[in-house]
Amino acid sequence: MKAEPAALGAGVAEAQDVRVAARADTHLMRSLLIGIFIFMTIYALYFARAFFMPVILAFLLALTLTPIVRLLRKRGIPEVVSATLLVLLSICVFASAGYLLSGPVIDLINNTSSIGQQLTERLAQLRRPLEKIMQVSHQIEQLTETTQEPGVQKVAVAQSGILSSAASNILSAGTSLTIIFVLSLFLLASGTMFYEKIIQSFASLSEKKRALRVVFDVEREISHYLLTVTIINAGLGTVIGLGLWALGMPNPLVWGVAAALLNFLPYVGALLTLVLVTVMALISFDTISYALLAPAFVLLCDIVEGQFVTPMVVGRRLEINAVAIFIAIAFWSWLWGFVGALMAVPLLVVIKVFCDHFEGLSHVGNFLAAQQTAVVEEEPAEESSKATA
Repeated sequence: MKAEPAALGAGVAEAQDVRVAARADTHLMRSLLIGIFIFMTIYALYFARAFFMPVILAFLLALTLTPIVRLLRKRGIPEVVSATLLVLLSICVFASAGYLLSGPVIDLINNTSSIGQQLTERLAQLRRPLEKIMQVSHQIEQLTETTQEPGVQKVAVAQSGILSSAASNILSAGTSLTIIFVLSLFLLASGTMFYEKIIQSFASLSEKKRALRVVFDVEREISHYLLTVTIINAGLGTVIGLGLWALGMPNPLVWGVAAALLNFLPYVGALLTLVLVTVMALISFDTISYALLAPAFVLLCDIVEGQFVTPMVVGRRLEINAVAIFIAIAFWSWLWGFVGALMAVPLLVVIKVFCDHFEGLSHVGNFLAAQQTAVVEEEPAEESSKATA
């Protein structure tokens, strides 16, 4: 009689051990599958970037223009009309900017060598420690030039390769822009079709309401953020361009557009803009003291925008910590180059907002959040605990 309870207890313990082992195996298998899925996703994004890049850019453009379409719909304008007008306006803006910037940018590229020479002449006192390195590099260049056999055939082949590469790049860029604008037009003109498809995917009414609420909140927050940040960056670029024009800086339109685009890269973009403006100011003005006014003005604008305008307009809840920003910029720039770097922070905000609305992914959203967000979220909990006590 005493052996039966002991045997029963041993059987229960053995069954529990089996269940624990099965859970561990299931958790391990799930982790392996998630890792394989992430690896395959990165692999697909890298090798199929010609497809994914314009598609994601189209979704971001559609999300940016969605608040305007929604506002016009409340005023009685159909989505198809407002979406068509906004996409056409976007095409005109991009085409005008490309036309106006093409000449100055090409001149800057062609004058790169002269710009470098002028900069070294202005900073001659800083060039002495680097003279040995420059001499070694010059000797290496001469050595490589002497080892190459001059000939007309080599020049012709190189020129042909440059032309074919430029033609293919132009064709690829035109195809990508077409996909971006056409797909964004369809997304904006679709109206509530995606909401209806989501509702039809669930059976119970409670699940439909929850899914619709989550999707609508995510879309509203992301679209509001993208539109607001785009307007802020455009305003920053306008102010910087006008200020540099008032200071007599050459090509102020180029630097204003560059400041607006690079400001999508927090920290890194402002630093790049400051460095570029400093270099051009040093070779454009006669005195170094006056040349430093241009980068000082850019730095002032960046400080006002980063510390006052954006936190006040966008809010602290959607701020991302600096570590996640640098990792995202490095990852997307490696994946898709400069365009990927510009998309890094908007995509990071999309991921954070999406994770904040699902309990299973809340730890990811908490990791991406800045320190201010965590403090703000902890204050109500402390107050509630005090009230309960």
